[in-house]
Amino acid sequence: MSHSIRTNPNPFISAVVPAFNEGQMIQQFVQTLSEHLAMLTDRYEIIVIDDGSRDHTAEQVKAIVDRFPVKLLKFSRNFGKEKAITAGLNNTSGDAVLIIDSDFQHPMEVIGQFLQKWREGYDNVYGIRDRRDQTMLNRFFANRFYKVNRYLMSIDLPANAGDFRLMDRKVVEAIRTLPESNRFMKGLYAWVGFKGIGVPYQVQQRAAGKSRFNFMSLLNLAITGITSFSDWPLRIWSFIGILISLLAMVYGIWIMVYTLAYGNNVPGWATLAVGVLFLGGIQLISIGVIAEYIARIFNEVKRRPPYIVSEKIGFEREQL
Repeated sequence: MSHSIRTNPNPFISAVVPAFNEGQMIQQFVQTLSEHLAMLTDRYEIIVIDDGSRDHTAEQVKAIVDRFPVKLLKFSRNFGKEKAITAGLNNTSGDAVLIIDSDFQHPMEVIGQFLQKWREGYDNVYGIRDRRDQTMLNRFFANRFYKVNRYLMSIDLPANAGDFRLMDRKVVEAIRTLPESNRFMKGLYAWVGFKGIGVPYQVQQRAAGKSRFNFMSLLNLAITGITSFSDWPLRIWSFIGILISLLAMVYGIWIMVYTLAYGNNVPGWATLAVGVLFLGGIQLISIGVIAEYIARIFNEVKRRPPYIVSEKIGFEREQL
């Protein structure tokens, strides 16, 4: 993005808003976001991605397309937040692209700070969340995930950085070229590189409803992230195999020496049983890790589209 566009007082901002069963507050959210964006620029669009909601989210958005510069992408079913963000990015045209949740937990006052950092030359401005709003268990595993990431993953994933961010057009275009269907968006933001900076923020209370992102969702996301950007879970079993083989050799030499010196007067059923169970468990775990990677290969080679859009509203209008 050229320097002249960054210094333009009215850059075109595209806001990507994934939504799932947010019918209670989506109209209020669009209105509030529109008011905040209008204070920063005269040219903006809000793209709401209805991720297969089972309530009236899509109908609520359709009802306000004539009042606000809002557009709707309605999925044929629920494909997940990662796919919803992907669809939003694929349909943006702004100089800068904002990703923000539709539940009011991302403070809109921070958007101005994002835009200022973008004007200063940063291409990827991401929010750093304060995790005090989470349970102790979620905080513990989140911290462990980011520590493991430093050793296992091939990317530098900023700790506590989520989807709440503002990206330059060239970052969005780079992400759009990535073909994989199993998408770990936090990893993709980091993988494409570019100049980035974090902005701390305090997570707000949801305006309505209850979050469906629980511990199991976090665990599944962590597994997806590690298997998408690291082959260490596969490599580690080679080291474990070598270690077990060395231990077995040492134990075998010890048994031989002991037998020659004292004879074999004690049956070894306990040792044999423990050894068989231990090695059986190791083999099952290693097969499970390999199966995780094979499953991801299986999903990728099918080349199914990551999402299906059943309805598009508002995209025929001229951009502001």
